[in-house]
Amino acid sequence: MKAVALTLLAATLLSGCVNNQSPTGRGQTLLFSDAQMQQMGAQSFETMKQSEKISQNKAQTDYVNCIAERIVAVLPDQSQQWNVVLFESDQINAFALPGGHIGVYTGLLNVAADQDQLATVMGHEVAHVLAQHGNEQVSRAQLTGLGMQVADAAIGASGVANKDLYMAALGLGANVGIILPFGRSQESEADIVGLELMAKAGFNPEKSITLWQNMAKAGGDQGPELLSTHPSHSHRIEDLQAAQNQVMPLYTQARKQSLTECKIAQVK
Repeated sequence: MKAVALTLLAATLLSGCVNNQSPTGRGQTLLFSDAQMQQMGAQSFETMKQSEKISQNKAQTDYVNCIAERIVAVLPDQSQQWNVVLFESDQINAFALPGGHIGVYTGLLNVAADQDQLATVMGHEVAHVLAQHGNEQVSRAQLTGLGMQVADAAIGASGVANKDLYMAALGLGANVGIILPFGRSQESEADIVGLELMAKAGFNPEKSITLWQNMAKAGGDQGPELLSTHPSHSHRIEDLQAAQNQVMPLYTQARKQSLTECKIAQVK
C-alpha cells in the first residue's frame, strides 16, 4: 500500500510539473511553484543566518550592499525585495536564493579586488535564481530520489520537509554537508546571464575574466569552493571572452547614467 501511495503521489507531482525554458533555451522540468521556492529560500537563508557569523564590518557591508543594489535595479521583477548579508568567513564564496536573498562571505573580498569583480560573482549567483536553477535542482532531486521520499514533497505550514537536502539543491550543499551541486550547464548559463546583469548595472564585464583568473589561482590546484562544480577555468574564460561583444554595448549604455561607485570606505 505504501508503494502504491508513493506511486500515486509521484504521478500527481509529475502531472503538475511545468516544462520551462531557461534563459538560453535549455529545457527545464520544474515541480515546484514560485511560492514554494520562495519558502525554501527564506527558510534556508534563516538557517544560514543562525549558523554562520554575520559580519559587523560596516564598510564592507555597505560596499556589498552598494553592488547588490545596482544589480537588483536592473532585474526584470522590480516588485521583489532583496536582502543581503555579509558573512564573516574565510570562504571564497557567495550565494543567492529564491525569494530575494543574497549571501556573501568576507573571504571573497580578498579575491574579488574591485566592484566589477565582486559584481561578477554576485551577478552570477543572482542569475541562478532568475534562471530557476534552484527549482530545477530540487525537482531533479525529487524525481531521482536522492535521499528523499516522494511523500516528503508536500510543503505544509510546519515548514519545508528534508530541509538540508533542499538547501543543498539550492546551492548550499557544502554548508550542510550534502553535495548536490548545480550542473555545468547551469553554471555556464549563470555565467552568461550574470555577465549581462553586471553590464546592465554598469559594471565592466571585461573584469569578469580577471576575476575568474584570480579565482583559478586562489586555493592552489583545487581552487576555492565556489569553483568546485564549475566548468574548467579555461572553458569559462573562453565563454566569457566570446560574450564580451554582446554585453559591452549594455555596459556602455549603463555608464551614460549616473551610477553610485561602490568602494570600501576608508576608516579615519
